[in-house]
Amino acid sequence: MSSIKLFKKEINNSIGSFIEEVYDWELNHPDADLKLTEKLIEKAIFLFDELIQKINATKRKGGKKRYKSHRENLSKSIDILQKELSKLG
Repeated sequence: MSSIKLFKKEINNSIGSFIEEVYDWELNHPDADLKLTEKLIEKAIFLFDELIQKINATKRKGGKKRYKSHRENLSKSIDILQKELSKLG
């Protein structure tokens, strides 16, 4: 169970770090349209909720091998969000 707990912390830390990057970007670009960054934050929060739900469902089914795919999904999704942030300018 502790590995599940650590994985949930990893998800929280990864998404939290991304949201902090978005806030830093907003501070460095005060004239930018904040609606675009708000959408990125919403996507990150949706990703968090989705992954936690999947982990809880996996935990009930007893499929620990699925955690690898969830971890890959987290990594790919964070990369996509960071690319979207970098495209903002």
